[in-house]
Amino acid sequence: MILRKLDYSIEQQLFKGKAIILVGPRQVGKTTLLRELVARSDRRVLSLNCDEPETQAMLTNTNVAKLKGIIGDHKLVVIDEAQKVDNIGLTLKLIVDNIEGVQVVATGSSAFELRNRLNEPLTGRKFEYQMYPISCGEIIDTYGLLEERRTLENRLVYGSYPDIVTHPEAARRYLTDLTQSYLYKDILSLNDVRKPQLLDRLLQALAFQVGSEVSTNELARTLQTDNKTIDKYIDLLEKCYVIFRLGGLSRNLRTELKRAKKIYFYDNGVRNAIIQQFAPVQMRNDIGALWENFFIVERMKRNHYAGHYCNSYFWRTSLQQEIDLVEEADGAMTAFEMKWNPAKKTLFSKSFLEAYNVKETVVVTPDNYLDYLL
Repeated sequence: MILRKLDYSIEQQLFKGKAIILVGPRQVGKTTLLRELVARSDRRVLSLNCDEPETQAMLTNTNVAKLKGIIGDHKLVVIDEAQKVDNIGLTLKLIVDNIEGVQVVATGSSAFELRNRLNEPLTGRKFEYQMYPISCGEIIDTYGLLEERRTLENRLVYGSYPDIVTHPEAARRYLTDLTQSYLYKDILSLNDVRKPQLLDRLLQALAFQVGSEVSTNELARTLQTDNKTIDKYIDLLEKCYVIFRLGGLSRNLRTELKRAKKIYFYDNGVRNAIIQQFAPVQMRNDIGALWENFFIVERMKRNHYAGHYCNSYFWRTSLQQEIDLVEEADGAMTAFEMKWNPAKKTLFSKSFLEAYNVKETVVVTPDNYLDYLL
């Protein structure tokens, strides 16, 4: 079993008078994590799966009396796929406020549904965690440093979903099933998504542009649609944890690109499955983009699990000066450049260094990447 960073964090927050919300992509291990918590609990546990219509109906537009009847003498209530329940935020609020001694834990795979239904009713009443595919730190905790090093190239191509890490021999088949059956399930269930073929073509276009600046206008022209549709689909893909946007840093220099953005995938394997490119790293002409996507996501995992709060950007000017990743914490900045080839020379822009309070500049290579992920 893979040791997950959130396991200890969540266990430490149990029975402190707040709901615990666990969000993240489908198939990332949320249900498995909850099973482990339940297995170790010495309290009576009620597990509710909201994929079941009966459970959805039971928890929708309910009241305190009904909830007390459902929960009975159980002390730990686990609600899986909570985004399927209408007004789930109000239901959780009723439990937290009115049923003493009960800890409720809810999971969801689509942030736009779950968070929209939770934020107002559960203000000040929840601890929220995001779960990612397996991190470098989790591999080291479970298998050791040598295994992390040994499997690095494989994860650059096939990604880090739990089933990929534990069953690498079936990686390609699993990723194909994931991208065809599970990954967009929440998106395609929406009435707003009327063009699933456009969604596929958009994902392919974004996959080929990892590491490059993305233009909504260009995407709309290429895909023969309008900017509004492109923006809507990108927003939905981000809220379902398929992709995420990295904005451009622009404060001090006239030449900085003010509305620039890059788009990355939460998992390299998903990106490669979308374009069906699984060649080993030695044969790829996109290894720079894979390395950049990999490190930025791993850094995101590390920061989230460690409780390190920072703003993240990339930096680019109209003069083609660029920095791959800039993190800002407490007024100071750390600049990262990702280079797959350690021998490749890297110079950080003098303009950037003079314009901002830069604490550290880092060239990230396969030789030193773990120094910034653990």
